[in-house]
Amino acid sequence: MSVRFERFMSLRYLWGAEGREEGRSFLRFIIYVAIGGVTLGVAALLLALAIVRGFSAEIEKKIVGFGAHIQVSSYVQDEPLQQEASLQAQLSQMEDVSAVSPVIEQPVLLRRSKEAIDGVVLLGMDQLPSYLETRLTAGRFAVEAQEGTPGLVVGQELAARLGLEVGQQVTIFALQSGQEGASMGRQRPRVKQFRIRGIYDTSLQDIDDVYVFSNVSDARWLGSLSEASVSRFNITVSDPGRIDSLAAQIENKFGFPVSARTIYQQYAGLFAWVDLQQSIIPLVIGVIVIVAAFNIVGTLLMLVLEKTREIGILKSLGTSGRTLKRLFLALGLLIGAVGTALGTILAFSFALLQKQFGLISLPAEAYYMTTAPVGLNPLDFLVVGITTILLCGAAAYVPARVAARIEPVKTIRFE
Repeated sequence: MSVRFERFMSLRYLWGAEGREEGRSFLRFIIYVAIGGVTLGVAALLLALAIVRGFSAEIEKKIVGFGAHIQVSSYVQDEPLQQEASLQAQLSQMEDVSAVSPVIEQPVLLRRSKEAIDGVVLLGMDQLPSYLETRLTAGRFAVEAQEGTPGLVVGQELAARLGLEVGQQVTIFALQSGQEGASMGRQRPRVKQFRIRGIYDTSLQDIDDVYVFSNVSDARWLGSLSEASVSRFNITVSDPGRIDSLAAQIENKFGFPVSARTIYQQYAGLFAWVDLQQSIIPLVIGVIVIVAAFNIVGTLLMLVLEKTREIGILKSLGTSGRTLKRLFLALGLLIGAVGTALGTILAFSFALLQKQFGLISLPAEAYYMTTAPVGLNPLDFLVVGITTILLCGAAAYVPARVAARIEPVKTIRFE
């Protein structure tokens, strides 16, 4: 009977509380404000967590899609790895390695005209990154030779700066690195014509403005490398959780001069920026939930003050102080539960709309993407919901104790 009474009274106070004099509906409005505060706090925290998770996942997807999980190269700068076929076969046989791709990396000059010329990094690959195929803005991702002219795929930033378009012919100059006894000034560059086949856009300026793609044979010729040489291997791992251990295993197995660097080491600054967002933003916005929860203290104290005579009558009829304490604790938990439910629905709905329509746009030069990404995680909803309800219950403890200690005789005469 006691539980039914507490539930009945807490629901009545939640939806139908009224004051004693003029402005009787003001008390009900205050309770709705408390629920609204919890709703907005929960929604803001869940959206912050979803967006931060989305940022982390999207940045990692871009970087891994461009450069794979591990890059195996030589410790000696600008020194290629030898015995390409043997190294590739051994790397492919290692546990958790799902793909090994040889890469020729060569700094070159790309020239469209006398005025349009710039230094870029040419990447020659047998199999171009599949992620970039989904990021094409023009043309197609093809680098094979047609009519004697090999293809080239360039970034959107570089194309905009040099005025490059699909179908245009450009010239690439590369210094020969294998000329013995030749000084820098006497080196004769190797020159080759390419045709623009595609333009990609990752929104990562450091990639779109620097890297262009061709096939392995043309990049190897420009770099003056032998058939058995390769600049590095890009390794894709089946279990991303083993990236660090696999990189260490590769170095231990092959020894000097083989170096294995993970994608997190290659782009440490970018991932540090993402980690900072993950640690700071939810903490800052989480304060909103804490403030909203403890606003319940003021709301319930006001309710106790307005209902002092009713509480006194209930106590005179035999209601115990413990029952009244449970009543107001239940009311605090109800406010938290209703606010959490509404906040969860609001956050989930907005997240779906953001995913579908990209309501929040971002400057790509600052955030590396054009719309705010969203990464929904059921654990976030569960932890935020439980924590919020417990905070609301804890906030209701002080008003509950005040109500439990009210003396019946004095309160029945209370004006």
